[in-house]
Parts: sequence; C-alpha cells; structure tokens
Amino acid sequence: QVQLQESGPGLVKPSQTLSLTCTVSGASISTIYYTWNWIRQPPGKALEWIGVITYDGKTYYSPSLKSRTSISRNTPKNQFSLQLSSVTPDDTAVYYCAEASEFTTDPDKFDFWGQGTQVTVSS
Repeated sequence: QVQLQESGPGLVKPSQTLSLTCTVSGASISTIYYTWNWIRQPPGKALEWIGVITYDGKTYYSPSLKSRTSISRNTPKNQFSLQLSSVTPDDTAVYYCAEASEFTTDPDKFDFWGQGTQVTVSS
C-alpha cells in the first residue's frame, strides 16, 4: 500500500512562490514505471492535473501552468516537491499528490492519493 502525505504552507501571498512537498511511504519513488503527480481542485471546479515526475526523474507539465511550475525530487528522503511561482488568488485550491503506475494525466487512473492540503493565495 502506497501512502502519500502533502505538506507546506496553507497561506501564500500573491506574486510569491507556492511550495509543497509530498512524502511517500510503501514504495520507492524510483520504482520502475511509477509516476508521481501533482493535481489541484479550485473551489467549485474540477480536478486539474499540474504535472508529474517519473521514476527516472523526467518531468512533464500542464501546458497552461508550464511557465510557472517546477517539480523536483529528493530520492534519499523519498519525497517529491512542487513549486508554483507568481501565484494569484486563482491558484487557491486543494492540492493533491498522487501515484500512477504508468504515465497518465487522467486522475481517474491514479492509484493512490494523498489527503490533500488547502492552499489559499491572499494578502
């Protein structure tokens, strides 16, 4: 059973950088073919895939967020992280990390999810 836990500030000021970390247990983030995703859900809206880091460290991002997004990993700590720069109130959402056993941007195909963390962008 893979378990994921998001952590990071719950309040970020406009124009600053949102930084979140996902700590994984029950599997190594280097396990072949596993992918590690960030997803968000703004209030009243659908889930939105943000990006992914693969088992071998490759990254792919949503075209709409690519210019502001960076995903990285810390293999010894079995963690991966999200940075979203130049945030605005539109970036207010519940942010989730999730695992999939193959590359996909469809949240319905993700196997395991973190519980999610609320991030509010406000001055």
